[in-house]
Amino acid sequence: MEIIEIGDLLIEVTRKPIKNVHLTVHPPDGRVSLAAPPAIPPEVVRAYAISRLGWIRDKQARFQSQAREKPRQFITRESHYLWGKRYLLSVSERDAKPAVTMNHRQIHLAVRPGSDREKRAQVMHAWHKSQLHAFVQPSIQKWEVNLGVTVSRYFLQRMKTRWGSCNPARAHIRLNTELVKKPKDLVEYVIVHELLHLLEPTHNPRFVHLLNLHLPGWREARAELNDLPLANANRDL
Repeated sequence: MEIIEIGDLLIEVTRKPIKNVHLTVHPPDGRVSLAAPPAIPPEVVRAYAISRLGWIRDKQARFQSQAREKPRQFITRESHYLWGKRYLLSVSERDAKPAVTMNHRQIHLAVRPGSDREKRAQVMHAWHKSQLHAFVQPSIQKWEVNLGVTVSRYFLQRMKTRWGSCNPARAHIRLNTELVKKPKDLVEYVIVHELLHLLEPTHNPRFVHLLNLHLPGWREARAELNDLPLANANRDL
């Protein structure tokens, strides 16, 4: 991998069979990557990066000032989020299988006596995955029909740097489990984004055209998603 150094800024350069140069600043720490066609000389790529330095610094400053969630302790009266709504957590201990239930104001976590923070986090994560599965599966099925594509498998997992990813060759998509905390329309945007990569693997003009055609409000959804409070590490798309 090529590295461009501009003062204290390091830019990772990847060569891809694309027509244009793509520059990305990744949340939460402002890491910068650049994708360029193989034929463009290194000095031209560097000149392009320098010309975009002001934009890079603005994006990095925005990520630095963005609100961040405090690490959760999984204790009673702590705030937790599901589908963009805030709930208060209540925790009880009982000698039975751990479980999570909820009503319109609270999420209730029942754990065995003496369960530590790590165990409570595991129970909540498993419940979050079940909630996300229940939404993702029918949403994928709907958009498979709308887009004329087929997903062979999908995965829900913790992801450090992305909201989602797609492997077009295997027709696999992966979604970040943190999405369960975001509004459902934003989760649907991520799903559509990844499924469209089955039609167009890169973020080229054709991909943007497909997004505009099938999800006209995608730019607003992307902006809202990336403006929401960050967890320990935010994701980008």
